[in-house]
Amino acid sequence: MEDPQWTGQPVLAGRGLVKRYGTQYALAGIDIDIQAGDAVAIVGPSGSGKTSLLHVLAGILRADSGQIFLAGQRVDQLNERKRSELRRTEFGFVFQSGMLVAELSAEENVALPSLLGGKGRKESIEAGREWLAKLGLAGKEKRRPGELSGGEAQRVAIARALTHRPKVIFADEPTGALDTRTGRATMDALLSAAADSGAAVIVVTHDRELAETMPRTVSIRDGLIATRLAA
Repeated sequence: MEDPQWTGQPVLAGRGLVKRYGTQYALAGIDIDIQAGDAVAIVGPSGSGKTSLLHVLAGILRADSGQIFLAGQRVDQLNERKRSELRRTEFGFVFQSGMLVAELSAEENVALPSLLGGKGRKESIEAGREWLAKLGLAGKEKRRPGELSGGEAQRVAIARALTHRPKVIFADEPTGALDTRTGRATMDALLSAAADSGAAVIVVTHDRELAETMPRTVSIRDGLIATRLAA
């Protein structure tokens, strides 16, 4: 179902998003548009609803009401199997801890989404190696997460998020476990790689300094968008 009111068709959009936990509103009716190639920081105090917004947009959580559109097509009504497929094929994810599989090498971790999507091992591994090289990790393809620095592990997570050419990358506190210098370098790597692939990036962060380096900032407070800032 396509939203007939649109012009310009954002790659991802939410309309009237509401999410409650008991009687508490995490989202209280949010409208948001993400354009192709956007790089957006979502900021706000703890409990403001920013992580809930990311999870609802990504299909990890269901909104209690509202609509979500991906490239003009409504996706919030999909069943869990279809939403899981959407997350695997159209979205990429980078989390604070990286969430890499400890038993797998860097190249195997990067190849994992493609393998789960049914692509062959050789093709998936080769694509993974290409992304690792682009992110400055050539020569470290065989290393396991425990053999990498924190910044290197996050670059592996970025490569994994990008290898299947997603439309949108969701990053939840991607620099939260890193020192300031490594965090900035990691964000630069994420934004540069996403720009090369054409993916939009949505970053949830507590780090105001990091947010100020992003082209666009959306501030959330009490489940509502407080301000929209563009550089």
